[in-house]
Amino acid sequence: MPEKKERIRRKRGFENMGDYIVRATAANHQIRAFAATTRDLVEHARAAHNTSPVATAALGRLLTAGSMMGVMMKGDKDLLTLQIKAGGPLEGITVTADSKGNVKGYVGNPNVVLHANAQGKLDVAGAVGVGFMNVIKDMGMKEPYVGQTVLQTSEIAEDLTYYFATSEQVPSSVGLGVLMEKDNTVKQAGGFIIQLMPFTEEAVISRLEENLKKVTSVTSLLEEGHTPESLLELLLEGFDIEFNDRIPTQFYCNCSKERVERALISIGKKDIQEMIDEGKEIEMNCHFCNKNYTFTVEELKRILKECKR
Repeated sequence: MPEKKERIRRKRGFENMGDYIVRATAANHQIRAFAATTRDLVEHARAAHNTSPVATAALGRLLTAGSMMGVMMKGDKDLLTLQIKAGGPLEGITVTADSKGNVKGYVGNPNVVLHANAQGKLDVAGAVGVGFMNVIKDMGMKEPYVGQTVLQTSEIAEDLTYYFATSEQVPSSVGLGVLMEKDNTVKQAGGFIIQLMPFTEEAVISRLEENLKKVTSVTSLLEEGHTPESLLELLLEGFDIEFNDRIPTQFYCNCSKERVERALISIGKKDIQEMIDEGKEIEMNCHFCNKNYTFTVEELKRILKECKR
């Protein structure tokens, strides 16, 4: 197996590339496709939030999807938010991505521990629970686009496949996977999104469906050493593929003390005065990257002066 892994990597020539996304078209532009390897960014999220294995798998799947869906957007300032609101012990997942490959996210309860599912795998569906998914695209319009779908399986990939078909009317196939090491760090992570254009011929659809039937596990393919490029070559076997882009992707949070300060100003004079009256410094936490920011009483007094209400 290690020899096979090395052969695949050498064939593509992308050893040690880090996380990245490829964008491609196939079958004379009747198919558009994205594939990503995201081990480093999912491991970054795991370490930042100290997530349990099942929480890492769930968050990692949505982060991977978010990174690919983010680069589908055109504008430099476009932002995508994926929210899963469901009744499982994970207490929801939120992921935000931009159009440049930056992505961040968190889960409501990072400490979820569940028994393996019937297949002996991490029980992501059990952790997520029954609920719905929001897809919010802020593209600089007056109002953001909001699509909402009911979770079909709570395994995330199938739920996104359903979202694309029902909310965007784009027939799609989504595959996502996170494989954990025995020490609970991330061994592999990645995924793909394949979409059919409105004018796709029946013969192309049939061939693609046959190809997709052969793929049972994204993580198994990554373990074999597949890159995003070779993953798409496998999924789109028999079609002419044109690789258009290779985009680095990373876990990146743009929080700062200044941004947190602006959030503090927005809560109003009354609440800030109460914090000052307590006479203790306060700590504010960024949900996305789990970084803490400390504000002294003197800093709170300065912030109070800047409050307009």
